[in-house]
Amino acid sequence: MTVALSRRALSGAILGLGLAGLLAPASQAAPATTDPAKAAEARRTGDVRPWPVKVVVVTTYENGADTGDKPGELQLWAEREDLTERLDFPGGVHPLLTNKDHSVVAMVTGMGLVNSGASVMALAFDRRFDLKKAYWLVAGVGGVDPKVGAIGDAAWADYVVNDLAKSMDMREAPAGWPYGIYPMRSSKAGEMPSQKMEYGPFDRYAQVFPLNIGLTRWAYELTKSVPLDYAPELAAQAKVWTGFPNAQQPPRVRIGSSFASNHFWHGEAGTQWARDWVRMFTDGKATFTMSDMEDSSIAEAMARLERMGLVNAGRLMVLRAASNYTLAHPGQTTFESAMSPHPGDGLPAYEAAYRVGSKVVHELASGWTRYADQTPSAP
Repeated sequence: MTVALSRRALSGAILGLGLAGLLAPASQAAPATTDPAKAAEARRTGDVRPWPVKVVVVTTYENGADTGDKPGELQLWAEREDLTERLDFPGGVHPLLTNKDHSVVAMVTGMGLVNSGASVMALAFDRRFDLKKAYWLVAGVGGVDPKVGAIGDAAWADYVVNDLAKSMDMREAPAGWPYGIYPMRSSKAGEMPSQKMEYGPFDRYAQVFPLNIGLTRWAYELTKSVPLDYAPELAAQAKVWTGFPNAQQPPRVRIGSSFASNHFWHGEAGTQWARDWVRMFTDGKATFTMSDMEDSSIAEAMARLERMGLVNAGRLMVLRAASNYTLAHPGQTTFESAMSPHPGDGLPAYEAAYRVGSKVVHELASGWTRYADQTPSAP
């Protein structure tokens, strides 16, 4: 039922490169050098080539300025990495940050499925960059299922699952339904359609995106011992999660699926929906771990861009760090939980996404002679 994100035929690559030339004016391109004199000479002679990118760090929002104030997903990367150049990005929602040789690029996609997919497509068509060998790291935050993990956890996604669905008010749903959401072509919540259907990135109902599991496991093995922030407020909050042993443990790095929805949902019914959705659309191979609002659109964009020869979708990594839980703790109402601020204003999650993600970025960039043509993998 699932469809892998595989490299397509050469004709798609030729089409993609042709479209890139049509959609991005040559004046936006830049010489592949940081020397001002060489850059000027390259522009004069027309020897303008795109910068070869090693890693794209994909974040989805920033709370204010890029540095010096309350952090969002981008700020720790901006403050702690050598991303000293700020480039206008007309196809996105926020300027790009890069290092001096433009081999590492950090972007902000904007929140939600519409923003994230469009921003990734825009970067791929930006003629300043050659992204054919680039690794893409989504380093964002999300909500964790307390049955699986705790706030401050970092989870490498094995599958990304989309939320395309039919729904009705739960008060009007048939008796016995656990929630009012059901799959396309199905007649009951929590059940797949009776007829056999496909749900990969190029199918009518694009629902499931299996990531490169070898790369995911490699990233996990590399980072599983990274120390995560177990702030006092996290230790205190863990005590209220009686009956949820994984939510009472210190934060850790794990592998678990990402479930993307274009609306912020919260509560027991929503969490059960996410658990069922991930189980159904991965044939029981994955476990719902992190909620988010962008990953399926990013994965879909990567699949299409690969078919056009612009990226290698097998180099997409999705890392989500837990900023909150997807339901209320015992003794708390769902509304109270939904309205509560994230512990530490989300900093434990921002820290986890940076600490874990940056280890992978540093390894890929420093070992580029090894990783440029050979995607790392672990069993």
